[in-house]
Amino acid sequence: MEQVEQLMVQFGVSWPKLIAQVILFLILYGMLSKFAFGPIIKMLEERRRRIEEGQANAEKIKKQLAEAEVRYQEILRKANDEAIKLIEEARLSSEAATQKQIQKAIKDAESVLAKANESIVRERNKMVAEVKQEMVGLVVNTTAKVVGKVLTPEDEKRLTEETTHQLAA
Repeated sequence: MEQVEQLMVQFGVSWPKLIAQVILFLILYGMLSKFAFGPIIKMLEERRRRIEEGQANAEKIKKQLAEAEVRYQEILRKANDEAIKLIEEARLSSEAATQKQIQKAIKDAESVLAKANESIVRERNKMVAEVKQEMVGLVVNTTAKVVGKVLTPEDEKRLTEETTHQLAA
């Protein structure tokens, strides 16, 4: 112990001062623990808790974002399917409308042809009637010239009927 005392004297340490310093250190440590370290540790714990909550929220947001992406992809797929379906329906509707237009055009063309045929038949009949009329007139005139006499209305009527009957056969 003597050596310890010598060593203490050599370093200028005195026991009463050392004990007073240790007591002051313990009092200061107690006060700092209560008034400084406690609130700082409490604040650090609160900060750590907030960081953990933030990380938990970030994880939750990542999960929600992934779910939203899946829903987005599903909605996009459904929209594409529906668009394809609508395009197909429009194409079929267009084809049906085209077929209707073609059928209508065919009917219109047939109607035009039928009217043209009727018109041709009417014109032909009209022309035949005119030719017959002229033929009758020519026969009557020719007969009158060949016979050399003036034909009576009865003779003209008889010749007209005979010529008409001959032309009809």
